[in-house]
Amino acid sequence: MTETSNLHIAVVGAGPGGYAAAFLAADLGMQVTLIDPETNPGGVCLYRGCIPSKALLHVAKLIDESRHAKNWGIDYAEPKIDLVRLRSWKEGVVKKLTGGLGLLSKQRKVEYIQGRAAFETSNTVKVSNASGEEQSLTFDRIILATGSRPATIPSLKLESARVMDSTSALDLGEVPKTLLVVGGGYIGLELGMVYAALGTRVSVVEMLPGLLPGADRDLVLPLHKRAEKIFDSILLNTTVASMKEEPTGIRVTFGGADVKQSERVFDKVLVSVGRRPNSEIDGLDKTQVQLGVRGFVQVNKQLQTTDPMIYAIGDLVGEPMLAHKASHEGRTAVEAIAGHKVAFEPAAIPAVVFTDPEIAWCGLTETQAEKDKREIKVAKFPWAASGRATTLDRTEGMTKLVLDPQTERVLGVGIVGVGAGDLISEGVLAVEMAAVAKDLALTIHPHPTLSETVMEAAEVFFGTSTDIYRPKKN
Repeated sequence: MTETSNLHIAVVGAGPGGYAAAFLAADLGMQVTLIDPETNPGGVCLYRGCIPSKALLHVAKLIDESRHAKNWGIDYAEPKIDLVRLRSWKEGVVKKLTGGLGLLSKQRKVEYIQGRAAFETSNTVKVSNASGEEQSLTFDRIILATGSRPATIPSLKLESARVMDSTSALDLGEVPKTLLVVGGGYIGLELGMVYAALGTRVSVVEMLPGLLPGADRDLVLPLHKRAEKIFDSILLNTTVASMKEEPTGIRVTFGGADVKQSERVFDKVLVSVGRRPNSEIDGLDKTQVQLGVRGFVQVNKQLQTTDPMIYAIGDLVGEPMLAHKASHEGRTAVEAIAGHKVAFEPAAIPAVVFTDPEIAWCGLTETQAEKDKREIKVAKFPWAASGRATTLDRTEGMTKLVLDPQTERVLGVGIVGVGAGDLISEGVLAVEMAAVAKDLALTIHPHPTLSETVMEAAEVFFGTSTDIYRPKKN
């Protein structure tokens, strides 16, 4: 086993994958240098992604509940939005978390360098700070964790403050009267719901037949129905042919067989069509690192690149581009460098869409099983039969299990409803531990909770659910 105390490693990029790798390496006794342009660790996730968006989504949910409280006999006045204070609160959340990571870096004696790294050789990088000062540093191993950035559509590129990506949309500079969200994926829908709650008339355009392409349609359906009430319009099977700035806004031309209105003017446009890896690292051509499809860095199961001195993790190495995947990859890379026998090969990586309702899934989906022509059995428990969902007045949800018909092993879990992002963890554990449906059915869940819908779905599979009735077949 490698003597870790003699190893000096650099981690380039201090997002959820980078700082997790750096902190674990320090805990294992390595000498660690963490390099990132920001003042403190956190990366896109904390500064311009996961954390600020979820803070705003919490506010959006609160506003929505205040408007619907009259259904429960409580009347609130229409919420008044103080945009300055809202931005301040969101930025305070970011500052608290990133500042905490800065403190953890110091406590672990991780050398944090604010700057950008460029390769000189496979194990030497030149780091430039904001003042233009440069220094060359040599390491035993280097972990790349440079993350990703919003993807763009070249044909729709328009230099205008009225056209936003996910980063500028989170700045919340103003609340426009109208907003077009280009792309019906999770980022566009999440931000669209934030702006809709704040009073914007939001339209969503998606070139494919449904929102959240790739997710199971039965999970998306409750979200789509609610989105139709929240958004001004949802344009499916529709493309944006062109955008042109005018004094009153952005004139957008639509294309597609289902288009009813070919042109509309919006105060602002949010282009949210996915993300692309930050693999254009200066000097990377001086190493043996190879890029694959869509610019992702090629790695093995230990996250080692085609250059034995360099490892890569997170969004940089491929889908799914998720913070929690990056964190676990960072740990695997460090353990591999330390000489441990490890590999990154999870049975399930959860995906969560933090819309309202939330959607979450893990493991095998029905959509993927259909593509693979794989035989499965599916058990669904509707939240209309859930006591806890009824007390929340949110019965549109559903919990389902994807099972192997021969072994009854849990291959995947899908949930749509309030708090689905928290509930999915039990599903991840079930898939990872190779649980069978009987394991879930026999696990006593607290009542009344939403978590018991997982148990109830297993009981549906065996035909023993007491909360729904299904006539027996003759």
